[in-house]
Amino acid sequence: MAVGDRKVFSKQLVALLLGAALCSYFENAPLAYGQENGTGMPAIGQNISPDAKLMLSANELVYNKDQELVSVIGGVQINYGGYRLVAQKVDYNQKTGRMMATGNIEMVTPDGNRIYADHLDVTDNFADGFMNALRIETSDNTRLVAETGQRVGGTQMILNKGVYTACLPCAEKPERAPFWQVKAERVIQNSEKHTIRLEKARFQLLGRSLAYLPWIEVPDNTVKRKSGFLFPSMSISQNLGYGLSVPYYYVISPSSDFTVTGTGYTSQGFLLEGEYRRRFENGTVTMHVAGIDQMNPGNFSAGTSDAEAEQRGMVASKGDFRINPRWTFGWDVMVQSDNNFSRTYKIDGYDNTPQVNTVYLTGLGKRNYFDLRAFYFDVQDADSGSTAEKQQPIVYPTLDYHYVAPQPLAGGELSADVNLTNLSRSQDDFTTVDGFDRFPGLEGQTTRLTTELQWKRTLVTPTGLVITPLLAARGDALALNMQSPVDANGVPYAGNYLDDNAATRGMVTAGLEMRYPILFTTSNSTHVLEPIAQIYARPDEPLAGRLPNEDAQSFVFDATNLFDRDRFSGYDRIEGGTRANVGFQYTGTFDSGYKLHGIFGQSYQLAGQNSFATDDLVNVGADSGLETDRSDYVGLGGIEMPFGLSVAASYRLDEKDFAFNRGDLTTAYQNDTFSGQVTYTHVGAQPAYGFAEDQDEIQASSRIKFKDYWSIFGGIAWDLNNDVVVRRSLGISYQDECTIFTIAYVDRRDTTDQTASDWTIAARLTFRTLGDIRLGTGDAANNL
Repeated sequence: MAVGDRKVFSKQLVALLLGAALCSYFENAPLAYGQENGTGMPAIGQNISPDAKLMLSANELVYNKDQELVSVIGGVQINYGGYRLVAQKVDYNQKTGRMMATGNIEMVTPDGNRIYADHLDVTDNFADGFMNALRIETSDNTRLVAETGQRVGGTQMILNKGVYTACLPCAEKPERAPFWQVKAERVIQNSEKHTIRLEKARFQLLGRSLAYLPWIEVPDNTVKRKSGFLFPSMSISQNLGYGLSVPYYYVISPSSDFTVTGTGYTSQGFLLEGEYRRRFENGTVTMHVAGIDQMNPGNFSAGTSDAEAEQRGMVASKGDFRINPRWTFGWDVMVQSDNNFSRTYKIDGYDNTPQVNTVYLTGLGKRNYFDLRAFYFDVQDADSGSTAEKQQPIVYPTLDYHYVAPQPLAGGELSADVNLTNLSRSQDDFTTVDGFDRFPGLEGQTTRLTTELQWKRTLVTPTGLVITPLLAARGDALALNMQSPVDANGVPYAGNYLDDNAATRGMVTAGLEMRYPILFTTSNSTHVLEPIAQIYARPDEPLAGRLPNEDAQSFVFDATNLFDRDRFSGYDRIEGGTRANVGFQYTGTFDSGYKLHGIFGQSYQLAGQNSFATDDLVNVGADSGLETDRSDYVGLGGIEMPFGLSVAASYRLDEKDFAFNRGDLTTAYQNDTFSGQVTYTHVGAQPAYGFAEDQDEIQASSRIKFKDYWSIFGGIAWDLNNDVVVRRSLGISYQDECTIFTIAYVDRRDTTDQTASDWTIAARLTFRTLGDIRLGTGDAANNL
């Protein structure tokens, strides 16, 4: 039966809907604390459009004119404004202005929440009401049960004997208590104060009470940010002892807030942290401060900065502003009392080594890119003399600009690159390895301006041959105000270093690349084989090895850069001489699920001086595999199998006897109950480049799932040459639909410097919709 006269039912139906919708306030965590850990509950009285259509069906409609009572009876179904209501009977008393629904009441709200009750009695102005045997199931699988619910004065909703959980009931034994739940004698929601108060609240795990609070008051969902305590966290480490952190979140204004955290360490005392955050229309700013007066600095290794400092602290700030849609400006800087405070106490976001302080301005257009930034490298180690930090350059600034011409030139693409680097260093960076001197940095200041133009065009012949000609021209201007390199005994550098105040150099390149992809298929597979050949003709590198090398020190020759025009990692070195690169790449796919891929090739110095055979201040090309006219063979390859096994390898083989000079091999396997990976890495000795001995290491990690939700995981790193386990970890984890628990142990051997702790333990306990409790920071916590 459809109802056409909506006026008769509008008041009572809206009251019914709003009353039931109120129950959905309690769909989320009543034990959340401040900040944005609120309950996430929907607002009272979901707005319903006055134009919304009402549809009602029932077995019988009765209107008692004498008693002014309207009743719908039997299989009542009401659809209105996105709400759906099912009940056995609905009565509206026009004299008292009260509406009552009885019999297996079920309400589905527009957001998917389901609300169940046996009886509902509310006034038509929604000021007062009552319901019993209340049960709520939300769209995110949380549940709330209460014996009774009462609406008082139009401002409060009171639930009596409420039980909340985010755990699903046991399918085999639904009467069993969920893994965790929260019970409260009364739950009071105040729509004027926008708060939810829980009285006599108990947190239960596996049916046993673990925590009790006489009362707690938290913001409701209408309050996105509210001052209050956040979840505490705990830590344990060798030299700091046990730690308990209690954060308090304070709302300053709609656009700013502040978090202050106090951490008590049993071995070192009280650490105080504060973080201020401010949001503007076009960006954000944060300020972070921390400090401690150490009780027992002697716990740390003698002679370290950790042991020598008592009052320790730091000040840091981050900012990021979007000036307009193309330009951004920002900074990330930190100043601390000593060189290892933030790392020792694991200050969140500032415990890296090195901690890179930077200020930047970046612009991004459709065809160009601009980046200007300055750097200061804060090396966090326990060296009380901060030697490593003094040896790092201060970069002020470095500029990168890239531009692509909008119109083709001679059918090809014309691009330009500009780099300006200006840096200084207060102390020489000098090392001797196996009799070879290396100067990664010189005391003083240097400035370099580099400009390069490049043109290239891609042509495809009717037979499928891809031809790419290339022309490039580059020029450099350098201002040199560096101290001449000398070793620790004052002996001058034996190499041919240019001891001038200024220098210029240039390079022109003509290149040609040819690729011929070949596609062939079988009845059950597809294969692509692509032979590649390149040749680059250019003069010898000007001033090769005679200039400071700041940004081209890191160099590894492998299959990933086999076909690069210039393999040096930065601008301070230029690859010179005529060189050819030859190789192929392959990809294969099989219907059975197998996949193959690989790259293999070699490089040849055809004419001119080989830049990789020319020593510079760091001997960057020594034993690299490119120092000979015919390079080492390089390749990579892998196979993926449909049952979860994969094997991948990269390698560099000696060009004379195919000796294994460098590479790694990784084998991984994964299925529903097990995942694991083993990696073997080999780096051949490069004494002139700073590695006196071969480096061989095995790293392994795995996770085994057992007994439904439980899993155990671990890892190990083993230095084969020194027969030392440098890192090991072990942990156990439980995870179901409502709870995550993980505990891990990490033991790390640091042979370069002393740290605050050689081993750490971390744990995390997360209750879905409530929040989580953490134990520990650092390496162990990163494994959780």
